[in-house]
Amino acid sequence: MEILHVSAECYPVAKAGGLGDVVGALPKYQQASGHTAKVVMPMYRTKFLMDNEWDVVHKGYTNLGDWWFTYTVIKERTNKLGFDLYLLDINGLLDRDRIYGYSDDPQRFTAFQISVVDWISAWKHKPEIVHVHDHHAGLIPFMFRYCYRYKHLQNIPTILTIHNAEYQGWMGWDKSNYIPAWDEWKSGMLEWNNTINPLASGIKCAWKVTTVSHSYLDELKHNSNGLEALFEYEKGKSSGILNGIDTKVWDPAVDTYIQDHYSIEDYEEGKLRNKKILCDRFDLQIDKPLIVFIGRLVGEKGADLLPQAVGDSFYYIGRKMNFLILGSGFPAVEAQLNGLQALSRKDYSVYIGYNETLSHIMYAGADFILMPSRVEPCGLNQMYAMRYGTIPIVRNTGGLRDTVIDFGDPGGYGVRFNNTIVGDITQAIWRSVELYQRKEKMKEIREKIMQLDFSWETSVKQYLSLYESIVVQK
Repeated sequence: MEILHVSAECYPVAKAGGLGDVVGALPKYQQASGHTAKVVMPMYRTKFLMDNEWDVVHKGYTNLGDWWFTYTVIKERTNKLGFDLYLLDINGLLDRDRIYGYSDDPQRFTAFQISVVDWISAWKHKPEIVHVHDHHAGLIPFMFRYCYRYKHLQNIPTILTIHNAEYQGWMGWDKSNYIPAWDEWKSGMLEWNNTINPLASGIKCAWKVTTVSHSYLDELKHNSNGLEALFEYEKGKSSGILNGIDTKVWDPAVDTYIQDHYSIEDYEEGKLRNKKILCDRFDLQIDKPLIVFIGRLVGEKGADLLPQAVGDSFYYIGRKMNFLILGSGFPAVEAQLNGLQALSRKDYSVYIGYNETLSHIMYAGADFILMPSRVEPCGLNQMYAMRYGTIPIVRNTGGLRDTVIDFGDPGGYGVRFNNTIVGDITQAIWRSVELYQRKEKMKEIREKIMQLDFSWETSVKQYLSLYESIVVQK
């Protein structure tokens, strides 16, 4: 099969979160399994763009409402990511340094989607599957079916994968003219709660819908930022497929971001060397368990509770652990975390910002990773961490529930807690500190988690099976 993925992110071109990691890995493994996988994404002005060579493969002319514009599609020349990578450029809209956060994001991503559909329309052949990701590509199934200009594409099967249903791409009806002329009798296929909702439209119009874990699909029927009834209604065409991780990138034996490599044969020495690097750099005490947080400092990740959770842990448990936090997000949370630095007794530090190299060293050197997420559709950090022998402390939600079993349960290997509240977080930290003192148990858990299989192979087979089921129906 030929599969075209449409996404706003793809690692290492441009990444803001797990979406980028998935779109950077899934097509590579599909290609390796004998299929033709391609990715098209916006041409942000990134280092990857400047550092590589490109060929122009298409130029087109289309419109966003009354504004007509030219778009350009370029292709990476060497296939260095393991699949065909295409970038789509629209001067004035997509030529930005950042992926998101602009006031005209609705126009940017709508114009991107229109241009992708217009480009596919010009292909001499057609892909067997168009796989769209999140709301940034959620209007494409609607355009295939109901835009007069593109009705000849309506028989191409579309898959929508939802990585995060909190963000839905809402637009007012005054923006309805952005979408190329469409059958107005089908306005209900765009609408949810009296607004244009690209994610809801994708759920209604795609042939199949997937989420990035089984538990997340179940949770969306009860908590999906207003789409609960829609997920219940469309459950017949929806399924959960757990994300994998790229085990060639996330491997402590060969990781290019860390200097001190190790495997399951010598992990104790290897982790200790990486922990020493972190403790020396951030002035922490190496004899204490090192608990890290890596991610966006936003409410969705429970990061707003971190300052109190750290303070309460020191107060109620005692200064028996180190905390190291890496991330950026809400300015108030950043300020509170920075403020805690003055109270450190060589047991707390924070790095505000994004640092890929540091994150890898933290996975390698930490004893525990804390993930107090309110929402976690799949979660990749806990899988990365376990690959490096770092034990996850996670809230019992979404993909965290699907991938981490509490060490107090039969066969368990992590620390789970039920609620994103400070009391539950600090209790989980206390349990982790107690676990750290049990050296044989720590060794048993670390050896187990380093051998767990979170590779993409299983997930790829599930996606290919899903593709095949609708290609046959076509």
